[in-house]
Amino acid sequence: MNGRELRNCFGKFPTGVTIVSWFDGKVQKGITVNSFTSVSLDPPLALVSIHKEAKACTSMKDQSFTINILSDEQESIAWQFAGSKQKTLEIDWDNKGISPKINGSAAWMECKPWREYDAGDHVLFIGEIQELHFGNLEALTFYQGEMWSAKQLVK
Repeated sequence: MNGRELRNCFGKFPTGVTIVSWFDGKVQKGITVNSFTSVSLDPPLALVSIHKEAKACTSMKDQSFTINILSDEQESIAWQFAGSKQKTLEIDWDNKGISPKINGSAAWMECKPWREYDAGDHVLFIGEIQELHFGNLEALTFYQGEMWSAKQLVK
């Protein structure tokens, strides 16, 4: 199998779209991540997978971070943090707490570092959830290389 075949196979599984955000000094940093999963309820743990060559991989090491589950109104933010710069896009940050959060997200989980694991060409960052918030906004999803509202994929 080649990398393209594997990506196409993975693409058959709809995922949520998140921005993982953290402070680098006093500056907010973030990266778009769709490899996110719950790990444990006790203790409350969540995992994100970051490519080793991403600048974020070294920048967020040993940092508290927030997993922002994007709403279906935040597609441009997802592309911004995936490296596709959006002209005139301003991010509405909430800088309270141990890591920055993106206002307007469907949900967020503020995490302190718990464990990191080397996993092939990625690093798995597991965070212990300290605070969380969720509301009634629809989530943004990623399916077969495209962004969708969760309500478009669910019947």
